[in-house]
Amino acid sequence: MYGRGAPVRTPMGPSVSTPTAPWAGADPYSAALRAGRGPLFLRRTDGWLLPLEVERWCARADAVDRQVLDRCEGAVLDVGCGPGRLVAELAARGRAALGVDVSDAAVTHSRSLGGQALCRSVFDPLPGEGRWNTVLLMDGNIGIGGEPHALLARVSQLLAPGGLLMAETAPVDVDERASVQVTDSPGQPGRPGDRPFPWARLGTPALLRYAAGVGLRPDGQWSVGGRCFAALRTRTASSSADPAKSAAVTRSQ
Repeated sequence: MYGRGAPVRTPMGPSVSTPTAPWAGADPYSAALRAGRGPLFLRRTDGWLLPLEVERWCARADAVDRQVLDRCEGAVLDVGCGPGRLVAELAARGRAALGVDVSDAAVTHSRSLGGQALCRSVFDPLPGEGRWNTVLLMDGNIGIGGEPHALLARVSQLLAPGGLLMAETAPVDVDERASVQVTDSPGQPGRPGDRPFPWARLGTPALLRYAAGVGLRPDGQWSVGGRCFAALRTRTASSSADPAKSAAVTRSQ
């Protein structure tokens, strides 16, 4: 997840299979979710900071979020659901939806809002693999694992034939991979026990390049409210949601 504000620079000068530990414990991320507010940042090893929009994530879905959710088809999997505003909004609409996140605090918050959520990595076995009609990668979650090609390949495995990926991209043309830590203090490094973990930032052009390599084709892109989005679809079958598949996913949950 990342904020859409400009990165902050301070005076301070991958395996994708198990990116769970940095987010899962009593760390600044979990504390911020429990409090419902920041400040919170991703800190690169050279001291570069990216603000994280904790207050927006912990609030209810806003108008921009709802526009994205209006495009969703069938059963929806929200990867890196965070505190759950999107799965809660989908549940309120009567939609079949499940969030997955590696943070216990995020999953607890999601459930408190009325959404279904599992404490699990996207790279772990998940319910309904190959039957999800829509997968969401919002709030910078295209960065999960630090290897966009591997993440998009995994998403392709989760989607049903003709399924839809809705991804939020950086509002600049960037293709970056880095080791980062979560911190709540822009002037201080992460805690000594916090391992850096791999992360990525992609603009829409970079996302489309990686998507082509795993068989996802463009299905639209747009910007609203200072945020950027792209829709991609698997190359097989029709674009319509299959009610039978949606029911099967619901039963699997």
